[in-house]
Order: sequence, then C-alpha cells, then structure tokens
Amino acid sequence: MGQTAVTVAKQTEKTKLPKKEEYTGSEILLRCLIEEGVEVAFGYPGGAVLPIYDSLYHGALRHLLARHEQGAIHAADGYARATGKPGVVIATSGPGATNLVTGIANAQMDSIPLVCITGNVPQNLIGTDAFQEADIVGITMPITKHSYLVTDVNDLPRTIKEAFHIASTGRPGPVLIDIPKDVSNSRATYAYPESVSIRGYQPKTDPHPLQLSRLHQAVAEASKPVILAGGGVVTSGAEKELIAFAEKAGIPVVTTLMGLGAFPGQHPLWLGMPGMHGTYAANHALLESDLLIGIGARFDDRVTMGRLDKFATNAKIVHIDIDPAEIGKNMDTFIPIVGDVKKVLAAANRDVPKSPSDDWIERVQGWSREIPLRFQDSDEVLKPQWVIRHLHESTGGDAIVTTDVGQHQMWVAQYFQFARPRSFITSGGLGTMGFGFPAAVGAQVAKPDQTVISVTGDGGFQMTNQELAVTALANIPVKVAIINNQNLGMVRQWQEVFYKKRYSEVDLSGSPDFVKLAESYGVKAWQAKNKEEAKRVWREALDHPGPAVVDFWVNPEENVYPMVAPGSGLDEMIMGDEDK
Repeated sequence: MGQTAVTVAKQTEKTKLPKKEEYTGSEILLRCLIEEGVEVAFGYPGGAVLPIYDSLYHGALRHLLARHEQGAIHAADGYARATGKPGVVIATSGPGATNLVTGIANAQMDSIPLVCITGNVPQNLIGTDAFQEADIVGITMPITKHSYLVTDVNDLPRTIKEAFHIASTGRPGPVLIDIPKDVSNSRATYAYPESVSIRGYQPKTDPHPLQLSRLHQAVAEASKPVILAGGGVVTSGAEKELIAFAEKAGIPVVTTLMGLGAFPGQHPLWLGMPGMHGTYAANHALLESDLLIGIGARFDDRVTMGRLDKFATNAKIVHIDIDPAEIGKNMDTFIPIVGDVKKVLAAANRDVPKSPSDDWIERVQGWSREIPLRFQDSDEVLKPQWVIRHLHESTGGDAIVTTDVGQHQMWVAQYFQFARPRSFITSGGLGTMGFGFPAAVGAQVAKPDQTVISVTGDGGFQMTNQELAVTALANIPVKVAIINNQNLGMVRQWQEVFYKKRYSEVDLSGSPDFVKLAESYGVKAWQAKNKEEAKRVWREALDHPGPAVVDFWVNPEENVYPMVAPGSGLDEMIMGDEDK
C-alpha cells in the first residue's frame, strides 16, 4: 500500500471512532496504533485485555484471531519481515503473555521490529500471585530491545510512540508494552506526540569519513576480497547499494542465511551461502580471502563454525553494522564502520576503487561451476531437493517463501535462488520450529497480491498447523509445501553422522493424514509421492484461489550436504554421497 493509500485508510479509520473529551486507556491504545499506521494486529483475547478487545469491537483496526499466541506472534513477525514495518501482537496476561516468549526471542535474534502488547492484572493485584499474573516484563527483559510497564494511563501515548520508534530504528527488535487492566479502564485526555526523543537512545547511522577512506584503501590493495552480506542489508533496504558496491569494486559476494535475497541469486558475483551447509565456492572464498567485508552480518557460529582460529585467517576484517556491540564481538576487526548499511554503502560507492581481483573472480567462479550444489536424483522416490527446485521453477522464483528450521530450511536456502530481499522469511538465530506457517500467514496478509509459500517439515507443521483455521476463515491463500520425511530430519541426520545411527526419538510415525487434516479445516489439500504427482498437484495448488496444502512424501533418509561439523574448519566439508 502506498503512502497516500495508507494516509487515506488512516483517515477513514479515524472517522469510525467517536470523539470524546476523555478516553479509556484501551481507546487511547487503539488511536495510537492507528496513528502509527498499523493495518492489522494479530492476537488472542483473555480477561486482562478484555477492555482492549472491547475497543477493537468497533472495527476501526483489522484484527486476526490466531488459534494460539505463538501463531499470533509468528504471524506478526512474518508481516514485519515482509514489509519492514513493525508487526503488532496482542495477548492477555499470564499464559497468554508467556506463550509469546518464543516468538519474542525469535524476533530479537533476527532483529525484527515487533510491538508486543500484553495485558496484566490490575496494579493493586500485582505481586499477589493473582489469577493469570506473570511478570512478563521481567521474563522477557533479556529478549526484548526494550520493555514498558504502563502504570499511568496518561503515559500511554508517549509509551506507544516510543515503542514503535525503538522497535523500528537502529538495529530493529521487539518491544513489549505491558498494560495492567486498571490502566486500560482508566480515563484521560488524548494527545499523541508528533515526535519522540529518548535520552540515551540515539542510533548512529552515518559512517565516519576516515573509516570509509580506510575501506577504499583496503579494497584497492586486496587481491582476494570477499563480501559477507547478512540480514542487515535486507533490514536497511540496501540491496541496490550492495550490488553497486560489488560491481564497482569487483568483489564476489556470499550471503548468510538471513542475507539471502539481499544479492541476486543469479548474479555472476554471487557464490552462495557460506557456513555449515554452504557451497564449496562460498566457504573456500572465505578461507582464502585477504579482505573480508562483513556487511550487516554477525559472524555467528553457523558461518564461522565456532573455529575463529580457522576462519578467514589471512583476511583483514571490515565490519559494517548499525549495532556497535556486534563489531569485534566475534571477530577481531581491522576496519570497524558503525552506521546504517544503506547510508554506509551509498557513501562508499561515491569513490570506491576497483579491486585488482580479476584472476580471483575467475577462480571463485570456477569453483561454482566445477563444484556446484548437487544431489542424486531419482525417479523412484521423491527427492526434497528436486521439490524445492520445482517450487522455484514453477513460480519463476517470484514468491515469498517461509520456512521452519531443519533440513527443509537448508534445502530452500540452497536450491531456491532468491532474487530480491524480503522474499525469504526464516527463523535464523533461534531456529524455531513452528515458525514458518504462521509467518507465511502474516506475510500473505502483508502482501495479498504475491504468492506466499510455506515450506515446512512434518514436525514443525504439527506445532502450529491449527492456524489453518485462520487461512480458511479469512481466505488467506498461503500455499503450504510439507516436506514430509516422517522424521525429525535434521536431528536424524546428526544422529546418523555423529552418533553412529543411534536414532533416538526422531520417528514421527503417528503423524496425521495432512490432507484430511487440512480438509477438516476447509482447506484444499493434495498428496504427492512421485514427480508426476508432484508436478500436477502443485500446479493445482498454485491455481487454487484460496489456501492450499501439498503433502510431499520425500525420501526419509535424505541428508543435507555439503556439511561442516560443529567445531571444524570450513576446509573440512563433508560433501556427501553425491561424490561417491
């Protein structure tokens, strides 16, 4: 929705709200959300938020009723990742609030802007172990960017203004607002602040010119430079600046899991994803590089494998990040540049020199050609890699894809070549099972005209598949592709490789018939066990105007390769059976 459309929508919504001299706290909250341009909130009601839901009754703000608070917050997260705007979730006190904890931690790890609104018991009952009381501010303090307990209804407008500002500026993250029931019922005059200024919170966005000069000199001197692009590029909206920087300087690019889509997957300078399940070209480029430019990336253990003594040992490290706490946290940094990635790259592009790296580019591109990702295809069993590649081919890559965590997540990262940012939505840092499907619901609500595919496992789907009810009732046309290997696949793979095939509690026998399950919710569904079935039913699912589920039965013993064992160097890649 364009800015004009949003403004018109906000004005239209405001006219639905009667003007009063005083408003209840819940009415003030609703007006503040509309002032912030919130289009939809996801949530689940309960006693402590009944005043808030009574204000929502008038329909001035769209609300989607999830079937579990975890589904609600993951949907808000998917909405935020698809749009770049803060997602909003509402939950009641006690168990409603604590059911948000996984989603809050997930958003914090991946730097996703959320505003989480929880109810609490009246203030005179706080600390008495009242019914459905929980100190949600204390519980979530380590996993939020900031938290508020509102004790005075007059503070609500300022609090909400600050919460949206904190959530969406600097390094984004979740902000929690806990509102006791007496505050929701109290009355006050309403005035929403036009601006916000928070003492002690002034994120630095512009790079230091001296550090840019040092970057330019390092590029001019490097013969084996590599760019490591992370989720910060997506968050900043710096994909064009990144392409320009890489092309002007002549530097190959690798993208982390969270950075997929930040650099086009078909670009000749792109080498793939590095790390535990990264490509040969990406990992060996990092090993041999003499200049490694980290852009909006954390140098986390899934990239470095925790072996910093074997990671890019010949390289000078440049680290560009909005969060100064990240710089030097994991890697010793030669040139630290604190600032917004988009602004840093835009400034750097004005004078960036060409690196003397033509031979290097030819070499790394040779690795991509000679040792590509590959798997042993089969006409007898359905291979998950083939399924992911078919999803890409059938949509031309023009889709938003969400995943849970595990084998299917890695196969999507490897075989669905993302061409644009915010088209890949996954739980990166926390690795949350159950995330992918409700995140797809939120992404589809945010982008109703785009194809949204939830690629999920038979394990993760069973954690939040009750949200099928939401897709059916609201006709949210998410396409669910279940990579059904009848196992907790990644756990089974680790038990095979590292525990001598001692398979402990990974067999998912007893899972439901997903076709019947979906149909019981009123969602169209199919099953596929071979390529011909897969092609036919997936086309029918794409053509179906509403939500759809396809249960792909794949080879249960398939593993994700390449693979690097934790604690090993990137030069110790296990290439898998496809090389035998």
